[in-house]
Amino acid sequence: MNEDSLFNELAAESSSPAAAFGVESVYQDLLSRAPENKMAPRLDAMQRAMEILGSPQDAAPVIHITGTNGKTSTARMIERILMAHDLRTGRYTSPHLTKVTERISIAGEPVADETFVRIWEEIQPYIEIVDQELIAADKPRITYFEALTVLAFAIFADEPVDVIILEVGIGGSWDATNVATAQVSVVTPIGLDHTDMLGETLAEIAGEKQGIIKDNGFLVSAVQDPEAAQVLLDSAREHQAEFRFEGVEFGVSSRLPGVGGQMISVRGLADTYEDLPVPLFGAHQAENAAVAIAAVEAFLGGGEKPLNVELIRAGWEDLTSPGRLEIIRSAPTVLLDAAHNPHGIKAAAQAFKESFAVDKLNLVVGILGEKDAVGIFETIREEYLDSTDFELSLYLTASDSPRAIPVEQLENMALDAGFDEDQLSTFEHLHDAVAQAITDAGTGEEFSSAVLITGSITVIGEARLMMGL
Repeated sequence: MNEDSLFNELAAESSSPAAAFGVESVYQDLLSRAPENKMAPRLDAMQRAMEILGSPQDAAPVIHITGTNGKTSTARMIERILMAHDLRTGRYTSPHLTKVTERISIAGEPVADETFVRIWEEIQPYIEIVDQELIAADKPRITYFEALTVLAFAIFADEPVDVIILEVGIGGSWDATNVATAQVSVVTPIGLDHTDMLGETLAEIAGEKQGIIKDNGFLVSAVQDPEAAQVLLDSAREHQAEFRFEGVEFGVSSRLPGVGGQMISVRGLADTYEDLPVPLFGAHQAENAAVAIAAVEAFLGGGEKPLNVELIRAGWEDLTSPGRLEIIRSAPTVLLDAAHNPHGIKAAAQAFKESFAVDKLNLVVGILGEKDAVGIFETIREEYLDSTDFELSLYLTASDSPRAIPVEQLENMALDAGFDEDQLSTFEHLHDAVAQAITDAGTGEEFSSAVLITGSITVIGEARLMMGL
């Protein structure tokens, strides 16, 4: 099978040309601003934008989520439980995989193209007012992420929604989303990532993330390293916020991996919830599920009112988390995972080994420049080579992002991490790497080989587009 037919057979129909053009035009407007990885450490610009727009961030109560890994999956789990309780949800997550409207979801679906464009056109003059004020004060104008966050709040207010599930971009204290006052603040596992912006220790990073905890609010935290946990605990006490930590007040009480996911039981804040099907792979997703349940318990009943277990089951029946050990093809099995730091790579690797029995794994890897690439390769080696007996090949490549590490550098990093040259292949284009990995995987016995595409959200997004997703 040639490369074009390999991808074209899975291609889906696109949205209407007029709608797609409108969204793309808005997206280009957004991209003309300071990029997402250059978010300014400030809140004054967002506060001014909220002021002149009439405080759309206060249009609905907020569940605010920060952490290093697991934020989007946890947000989706919270969203589905709340929807099962007949609440109209607005979810803001980042980054997107294939289309910018994925970031702003209404009742579990990306915002309609027409709404996205209409609200942007309505708020753009007000954003330009803030831009001019900032320029006059010799400050950078509103950034890409700030503008997109303003747009999300305006859309949620326009719909309207009953509850906003809000994921931070980076950190917490000065993140653009932190103009909202959360009723419940959720912290997923904290690891070393964005160290250039957040700090080089877990305590320093936790110090930025604790900024979403609000006075008299409610903190729900995943299991944390002790130094990070202490920072969160101190902040909650300072803000007179209630606090509950996984592993102390709640957690996963049992877990049974199975076909298509796992069955878990969760000791929540107000009750124990048995036999919950979670159609996602890995212990980390079970832990995300426990955090999600505790967050909803805190939101709906202050942690004292049990949830209806049947509503949790109903909410998660069609749960998905695109790009998180997502199966996109069979024979050979092809999966996507957006892990982009050593902690995420380790969690995904453990979930893969638990759920997929293979003799050969072809890893397609592309990494962005600000990430710990050597650490990622070292974790891949430890998890897939040192603790398994299947054959491993790496297909090193780069996404179209200008931040992508060139393949020659990736190869040197992989060698530094302990890989042999004969385990590595390099490809200038992701399309070629994926096609070759799939072709090579298909040479073995049926279902004995798999392809896993990982290392960067930009790589995952491009791979989804290639496969027509």
